Amino acid sequence: MRELDVFRAATLARQVEAETAIHNGDPAPRLAMWSAQDPVTLFGAAISKNGAAEVRQFFRVLASQFSDCTSYRFEVVAAGVSGDLAYTVGYEHTSVSIDGVPVEPYTLRVTHVYRREDGEWKIVHRHGDSPPVEQRPLAEAVTQ
Repeated sequence: MRELDVFRAATLARQVEAETAIHNGDPAPRLAMWSAQDPVTLFGAAISKNGAAEVRQFFRVLASQFSDCTSYRFEVVAAGVSGDLAYTVGYEHTSVSIDGVPVEPYTLRVTHVYRREDGEWKIVHRHGDSPPVEQRPLAEAVTQ
């Protein structure tokens, strides 16, 4: 099995479970996916954080705002592995409630950087934002 296939099999299923959990108010699986060793950075759709402690605290606050995730899907567009670093680029499609209020399903385009630590892939950077309308997946662009 190629190194990229091993990375995808070992990491992406855990990541989807972690993202579904945080969108249901549970930050623990996402925290387990992320490195506790700096450097760690987050360029979020609405906020940026720097340093493992700051990022991890933000995830706890973020989880407290989410509930009732009815759908989460990570559409990987590209991924790669080189030594102890890996990346994914894709779209996250989410249906969730924020502060107890259902919101319209939304899509974020996301990039993750992973570092292998003690044999396990950990996320060390995330950049997420809303794609421009002309770059959104066709089904979403049509319904906007």
